[in-house]
Amino acid sequence: MEETISLQEIFEVIKKRFVMIVSITVGAALIAAVLSFFILTPIYESSSQFIVNQSEQDTENMDVDKSQIETNVELINTYNVVLKSKAILSEVIDELNLDMTPGQLSDKIDVSSEEDSQVVNVAVKDADPQQATTIANTTVEVFQSDIVDIMNVDNVSVLSEAEMDANPTPVEPRPTLNIAIALVLGAMIGVGLAFLLEYFDTTIRTEQDIENKLGITVIGTVSSMSGEDIQAGQRSKTNYTQTKGEKRRHAKA
Repeated sequence: MEETISLQEIFEVIKKRFVMIVSITVGAALIAAVLSFFILTPIYESSSQFIVNQSEQDTENMDVDKSQIETNVELINTYNVVLKSKAILSEVIDELNLDMTPGQLSDKIDVSSEEDSQVVNVAVKDADPQQATTIANTTVEVFQSDIVDIMNVDNVSVLSEAEMDANPTPVEPRPTLNIAIALVLGAMIGVGLAFLLEYFDTTIRTEQDIENKLGITVIGTVSSMSGEDIQAGQRSKTNYTQTKGEKRRHAKA
């Protein structure tokens, strides 16, 4: 027979472990806030754009204008791979004297383009905003120069260079997002732990627990009595006995 749980029982479990759930949720949010504001290193982003257009030779033939544009769009995926290749990035590292490997530099670079667009965006993330800007511009410049020899094309033009703002704002970490995620995860963990503890809690506290867990019908209960209750009962019994004795003496008199 399958066990089912009612909505009321769910609320009872949450109510019973409410303090624990809130504590875990708030604790997770505090940890996320401390990590975001004091521990994680701020990361800045700078981006440069280049456009894939027709070469000078192709512009003389107007009949292939549309097909040439379509070819340029298809070449963008290839350009994205070439731009993050070891050949390009090694030259960027040598030119800027960077203390990193091509693989480490590749992890800092994100190359993207809109669908059916000839514009390619090269974004670089780094803890130093000035270095992020320099890497973005140098990478595009090296790619524009070397692509002529690599693929024998000259249809790459720089659309916009990367520039560092006067007051750069880090893109990572995102404290608000991190705290929001921590609140959700903390609440989920708290509720899950509450039901887990309730599942393994075999303590019998009420008559209903006896019937549900042991399958025994309760026919009577014995109330618990504290020491004060026992003493109060003894005093009441003593007073009653004394009062009864006095009545007997008065009756004899």
